[in-house]
Amino acid sequence: MMTALPERETLISDLKAMIVQECDKGDVNPADIPDDMALIGEGLELDSLDALQISLAVKERYKVRIEGGPDGRRAMASTAALADFIIEARAAGA
Repeated sequence: MMTALPERETLISDLKAMIVQECDKGDVNPADIPDDMALIGEGLELDSLDALQISLAVKERYKVRIEGGPDGRRAMASTAALADFIIEARAAGA
């Protein structure tokens, strides 16, 4: 059985902390990351390896798989987009 997801705002906050930890961005305060800041490329300046780290962490923590292609790019657009992706996937029973 899946554990319940936290509220969206809490999930976004949790994801920011997870991203900073998983991507070795210790110089970034998770609270300073805007919800709509781009994760890959400009913004947080993460790369494809960071995206893979995030995908693995999301799968482990939230039991949601992020595939490549358009869905993956949409999910990795920002922390808010990632939270919405997780919420939608869990609601769909993915």
